[in-house]
Amino acid sequence: MADQRVASRYAKSLLDLGKEMGTLESVKEDMDLLSKTMAESRELRLLLRNPIVKHDKKLAILTAIFGGKVSDITMKFFAILTQKNRESALEGMGTEFQVQYNAMQGIQMAEVTSATPLTAASRAEMEKLVTQQTGLTDVKLTEKVDADLIGGFILRVGDNQLDDSVRTSLRKMRTSLQDTTFQQKV
Repeated sequence: MADQRVASRYAKSLLDLGKEMGTLESVKEDMDLLSKTMAESRELRLLLRNPIVKHDKKLAILTAIFGGKVSDITMKFFAILTQKNRESALEGMGTEFQVQYNAMQGIQMAEVTSATPLTAASRAEMEKLVTQQTGLTDVKLTEKVDADLIGGFILRVGDNQLDDSVRTSLRKMRTSLQDTTFQQKV
């Protein structure tokens, strides 16, 4: 929780700095690369959390991984984080940056899981649902397919979830029938 809060604060600082310097899109690409790298490398995450490894060694590793791939602002930011003993915040910083960037740009992220791939019409309907829920017109939809749903969909927008799947409907019906049967026996 504390690392999440620290990552959020540093992400906001970097977002503001990128905006002020006019390099916001470059910094966003850097943070996307950071998120991808952190997600793929358990070793890097463990190294950055390890209190035994010295800060200059961590910075050297970050420079070896990201040097020439990210902007100077981002590399300087990595240096500041290591000097302040906040390397562990890098793990969540890419994700936090993306969330704050989307909020600043008025972009709403949503995830839809369906039994079959969405058609263009159903995709447009999902985007319309998200727009009605949030009021934001720029919707980025992530699609997943889960055949276990049988039919329908599960739509996640932030912390909210709309489950209109056949699997859930059947589960509710079964529970309702079990409750009715139990009440009749009593």
